[in-house]
This record gives sequence, structure tokens and C-alpha cells, in this order.
Amino acid sequence: MATERWVLLGLAPARAAWFGEVTRWSTSGALPAEFVKCLSAEEARARLGSGRPWSALVVDAAAPGFDRDLVDAAGRAGAAVLAVADRRAPLRLDPDAAGVTAVLPATFGREELLDTLALHARPVGRGDELPAAFAEPEATPWRGRMVVVCGAGGTGASTLAVAVAQGLAGDVRHAGRVLLADLALRAAQAVLHDATDLGPGLQELVDAHRLGSPDPSELTAGTFAVPDRGYRLLLGLRRPSAWSALRPRATTAAIDGLRQAFALVVADVTGDLEGEAECGSIDVEERNHLARAASAQADLVLAVGAPGLKGTHSLALLLRALAAVGVPPPRLLPVLNRAPRDPRARAQMATALAELAPGATTAAAPAWVRERRVEDALRAGRPLPASLVRPLAAVVAARLEQLADLAPPQAEPVALQPGALGTWADDA
Repeated sequence: MATERWVLLGLAPARAAWFGEVTRWSTSGALPAEFVKCLSAEEARARLGSGRPWSALVVDAAAPGFDRDLVDAAGRAGAAVLAVADRRAPLRLDPDAAGVTAVLPATFGREELLDTLALHARPVGRGDELPAAFAEPEATPWRGRMVVVCGAGGTGASTLAVAVAQGLAGDVRHAGRVLLADLALRAAQAVLHDATDLGPGLQELVDAHRLGSPDPSELTAGTFAVPDRGYRLLLGLRRPSAWSALRPRATTAAIDGLRQAFALVVADVTGDLEGEAECGSIDVEERNHLARAASAQADLVLAVGAPGLKGTHSLALLLRALAAVGVPPPRLLPVLNRAPRDPRARAQMATALAELAPGATTAAAPAWVRERRVEDALRAGRPLPASLVRPLAAVVAARLEQLADLAPPQAEPVALQPGALGTWADDA
């Protein structure tokens, strides 16, 4: 219609030839479009998040900051992503993996741009229509199962993550494809495994997913074999402040890539889960994105706590935080580490958890892990004691089987009876 036009957001180096051409077409009326130019990826993200409708983001392949997170920001804003590339500025980003809508040559003309917009984008101007989907959803690729182990500092969650990975690595159904991934903010698995190398690790994995999707063999090559325990290890952050280099969308894609490369991923994460909705800070949410993204994808989350008044209280807070992130109660398993032998004391702790976190403890009874000497085994690099590994692995394996049998509920339409929604009174 005459009231509609294309609203384009452009990102390119200042001297890009096509940048000036599109500006000239827009200002002269040769192109029925409004063209808003950006010189940085941060400015483009700010405009995409402003709430204004956009038809497309036209971005130069040589523009700094053109990565998976920028493409995801455009997708959330409802804008198609048109990448401009040529031999001098080739497209480093994998278009299929990242979600780039179309690729244009640097010498594209006005008609070619119009044809591409008509095929992939939507005009803007009317306020009485909702945007249509740009493409049909793609088929979901195969993914392995994922178990997250999290807990407050001092609860032994990292050690229990080693025990879970060692115990489940002996299951023939996983075909030896078990990974222990250190996704904690303060990574400790390198110390627990006496790792002599600083990398590759999590930082290299996320960086590889900024522009594409590495092959599963490449992901395996970025991990280290732990033959005595039967699993492979992904080293974590080399320092806690390195979280600022991990873009959220690339981090989520990296975790998903691990699930496509391994039959089972055991993730050791930090128990900090606050996001912008809870504290009002997007920086805090990005700092905790590793734990939030891993918990959201997990088939089972082990929330580890310690006995005593303080330990029970901290575990209840963790369970409530996991439920707030979106982990359903059937996928939550409270674990009490160094639990007392007295059945009466255990019953009191279970009752306290049920009262402090009622919505998160209704699906499964807590798992009890007794005190075991593991320091010598960790120092020597030997397998952890079977008295610790086997009972915990058996509980986790049984819970995973139960969850596999739970079919997702199917929503079916329900016929409404006349008057079920009330009536409209004449004097209303």
C-alpha cells in the first residue's frame, strides 16, 4: 500500500560504497525506504532494541561486531538480516548457522535490493497488522542429554559433578561420549583435574560459535581426555572476569553445540542465577548467563546443598531461583552432600526444604550423599571412590529414565459452554 515503505537499518564502515548508494536511493525517492545508518554494532543493537519496527538490517561483512548476537538481536526485533559480502570482505559468519536471511554482493543494484526485500522482509507503516514469520521453523537436530550440577560455594558441587560424570561414563548407552563441562563462573575443574594446560577451553568454544557452528569433531578436539574416569573435560574460564567476553547468544549456541557433539554433558555451574527481572541489571544477567542458559537446556538439574541451618536455607534459595529461571519441578533434584546418617535428622531437613521451597521439592525426594574421602583420589588423578560414585550415578540415571518416559502434555482445544465466560449486562 502507499502508506507502507521499507525501514532499513544499515551497518557498515563509513567508506563502504554501497552504504552511500542506498542513502542516495532513499533520499532521492528511487527506493521506497527509510535508511538509518549505524557506524557501530552497539548502536545497531540499541536501535533494534528500541521497539521501533524494522524491515531489515543490511550489514557489511567487514563491519566490526557482526556476529551471531547481532543477528539474534535483529531476529528478536522482527528484522531480516541482509549481509553484503565480496572478495575483499568475505562473509566470515556462517549464514545458515547464525540465521542470516540473505547475502548480497557489494555491487548490488536498486532492483536487486528491492527483489530481496520483497522476498525476505516486510514493509512497515501500518499499525493494525502483526508481523508475519519470515520462515518456517527448521527441523530440530539431535541433541544429547544434559545434567547440570550447581550449588553454593563450599557445598562440594564440583566434586559431585566429577562423580556424576565418572559414574555415567560407564553406561554403555552413552558409547563413551560423556563430557564434563566446567561452566562455573569461578572454574575449579582445572584444579581438581590438575590440568597443566590453560586451553583450549570455554572461552575458545564460545568464540568459535560467534560466527558459525563448529563440527562435532572440532568440539571434541577442544576437550581433554580423562581416561581413568572415562569422560572428556572442557576447561572453564581462566579467570572469573572473563565472563565479559562471552556474548549471550554465542554462549547459548556453544552449549547447544556440546549437546550435539556428546551423548551426555555434565555441566558444573555456579549457583548464581539472578537476571535483569530480579535485580534490574542486564550486566548481572549476562554475568550469570552461563548458569541460566545451562539450567534452561538441562534435562536434569542437581541442586547441591550442605547439612545444617545455613546449608538448608541456601539450598532452598537455590531451588527457588532455579524454579524462577524456568526449570520445571520434575527436572529438579535436591542433593544433600555430606548428609548425616541419622534418619531423624534427614527427615527434619527434608521437611524444612519442603516448607521453604514448596514448588520446587514436590517432584522428587532429596538425594543423600554421605561424607567420603576424595582428596587423595583428586590429588592423584585416580577414579573417585565407588561408594560415592555408584549410588549417586544410580539416582541420576533412574531420574533421567523417568523423565524420558514423561511425554510432554498435549494441549487440546476445549469447547466453551454458552455463558461460561460471563455475560455482558446492559448497564455495564
